Amino acid sequence: MTAKNKGNDCGNHGKGRGRLVRTIVGCLLLFLLLVLITILIIWAVLRPTKPRFILQDTTVYGFNTSVPNFLTSNFQVTVSSRNPNDRIGVYYDRLVLYATYRNQQVTLRTSLPPTYQGHNENSVWSPFVYGNSVPIAPDSSVVLKSEQASGSVFMVIKIDGRVRWKVGTFVSGRYRLNVRCPAYITFGSRSNGVSVGENAVKYQLVTRCSVSV
Repeated sequence: MTAKNKGNDCGNHGKGRGRLVRTIVGCLLLFLLLVLITILIIWAVLRPTKPRFILQDTTVYGFNTSVPNFLTSNFQVTVSSRNPNDRIGVYYDRLVLYATYRNQQVTLRTSLPPTYQGHNENSVWSPFVYGNSVPIAPDSSVVLKSEQASGSVFMVIKIDGRVRWKVGTFVSGRYRLNVRCPAYITFGSRSNGVSVGENAVKYQLVTRCSVSV
């Protein structure tokens, strides 16, 4: 075989390998596209609905604003969640709960245990949240003292975390979860709540929370 023929054979082999690689890559891309389309169709048919949260009650153990521009608080909240989906489960990952006043965080973040919620199931958490001598903006501190003196303080209980959706054996990636629960904490007469200790009062709220995923 001449050198020219050898060169032609090598060129043909190179072209053949290139076509084979392109064919394999094309098949893989087509397979991935079909899988993605299938997932999207299933997703559209199932129509996942975001979980529903309710702030059921708060139990106030301590709420001290005597030191200017500082807040010391200690209370327990009960939050329930419902998965309204008939065919989709929900994994709750890395949830943290904390309280804010006028968009300022006034307690430490309390971790909630990871939870799986099946179809139409409910979950309930009752964590303690507290903060010792948390700095408050001067203008907010003035308003806070005024609200407490008037008998009612408006706070927002927040839950941040991640959720995953489960459809059959398929589990989605993580999505950011943000829950915002308005809470009117009442002070003064204990007739507005239920005494659960010498210095603790439980207030029934049953407030629906806003949820974004």
